[in-house]
Amino acid sequence: MMNESGQAHDAGSRDRGPARALPRGFAVFCAQFAPRFPRVEPRRRMPAYVYGLLGGVRRKNGWTQAEAAGEARPEGMQRLLNAASWDEDGVRDDTRGVVVQAVGDVWQGRLIVGDLSFRKRGSRSAGAAPQVSEETGRSENAQTGIFLAYASEAGVGLIDRELYLPKEWTDDRDRCRAAGIDDSVRYESPAELARAMIDRALDAGVPFVWVTAGVTYGRSEHLRRSLEERGVPHIIEVPGDCRVTTANLQVRTVDTVIDELSETVWHRLSHGDSAGGHRVRDWAAVDLHRSGQRHGSWLLAGRSITDPSDITYHLCFGPVGSILSELARVADGHRAAEGCLHAARTESGLADYQVRGYRAWYRHVTLSMVAAAYLSVLDARTTDAGDSSHVRTVRSRPNAVAPWW
Repeated sequence: MMNESGQAHDAGSRDRGPARALPRGFAVFCAQFAPRFPRVEPRRRMPAYVYGLLGGVRRKNGWTQAEAAGEARPEGMQRLLNAASWDEDGVRDDTRGVVVQAVGDVWQGRLIVGDLSFRKRGSRSAGAAPQVSEETGRSENAQTGIFLAYASEAGVGLIDRELYLPKEWTDDRDRCRAAGIDDSVRYESPAELARAMIDRALDAGVPFVWVTAGVTYGRSEHLRRSLEERGVPHIIEVPGDCRVTTANLQVRTVDTVIDELSETVWHRLSHGDSAGGHRVRDWAAVDLHRSGQRHGSWLLAGRSITDPSDITYHLCFGPVGSILSELARVADGHRAAEGCLHAARTESGLADYQVRGYRAWYRHVTLSMVAAAYLSVLDARTTDAGDSSHVRTVRSRPNAVAPWW
C-alpha cells in the first residue's frame, strides 16, 4: 500500500495521525474545516499542526510540531504541507467565513491590504529574491506575502493571502518548476494580487464599507480604476507625484495641490484602535472631479503635528457626503493590517516554516491563518462578554488553548 508521499508501507504501520489528544473545544473549532480534508491522515493531523502553531515553542518547525503532537519524527507534519491531499483554498475560504462571522460589521467593516516579508536563506524558496530588510537595512533574500485583512470595531483577522513572484522567477520556468510552480502561473504585481483577493471577498459577499491599502498599491492606477468600476468605496495611499484631475479639470500632482492649501482647512484629529494605538495628525481633504452622482472623489492628506514635511496622500472614492473625520479615520485604520500581521507572526507562527515549495508556502500560511482566526474569535467573544482576561491567559500560556463556545 502506498502512503500520500508515494512510499510503500503495510496496513499495520499506517500513519493514523497525531498520538496526543487535543482539548475538546479546540478540536470542535477545527472540525468545521474537516470537509476540506478528504483523507483521514491529514484530517487528523491538521488540528495538531494548528495547535502547535499556537504553542509556546519559540521556533516552530517539523520536529517541534511533531513533538508537540506526540510524534517521534517530523515526516507526518512535512507531508501535511508538501504531499497530502487537501484543499488549502477551501480552508482559506472557510477561514474567511469564521473571521467574518466573528467580527463582521456591515456598517463598519473594512478590507485592508497589507504585506509581509519572510527572510529566507538561499534562493530556492518559491519567490525568494533580494530586498532591503526593514529590520537590518541590508539586502537579504526574502519572500513577500500579500495579505487581505478584515477589520471592524469588534476585531481584525486575516482572510486571504497570495505569494508574490518577481519577474526574475516567472521569466525562468525551469526555476519555477523546481519550486512546484505550474507553468500557468504568470507574473502578477502586488496590486494585481491585491485586486484578486478583493474580488474574491466581493464575490463571497463579505460585508464591508471601505477598502484601504498602502502606497505600494496606490501606485497602480489600474487597481484604483477597477475598484471605481465596481463601485467599491476605497481610500488608498498614493505617492506625492501621483497625478489627479481637480474639480476645475486641471491635471496636477497631489503634492502641489496639498502644498497650496490654506492652514484654515487643516483639522487636528485623533484616531486609533487596539492594534495600532492612537495618534494625532492634521488632516485636509480636497474635492476632485467626478462623473457620477452617487460617489464622490477626494484627495486626502494627513500631516504630522511635529514634522510638517511628513505628509501622506490618499485618493478616496466613496458615498457623496462622506465627511473629513470619517475619511481620516478609515485612512489611518490601515495600520490594523500591520498589527494583525505582527500578531500572526508572533502568536500563530505565520513566519515559522521550513518549506521551499510554492504550494507548501500556501498551506502553512493558510493553517497559520486558521490559528490566528481562532484567537480573533476568542478576542471577539470575550470582548462581547466584557472580560478580556481569558484571552490574555490563552496568549500568555498558548498551550492552554481555551474551550470553544
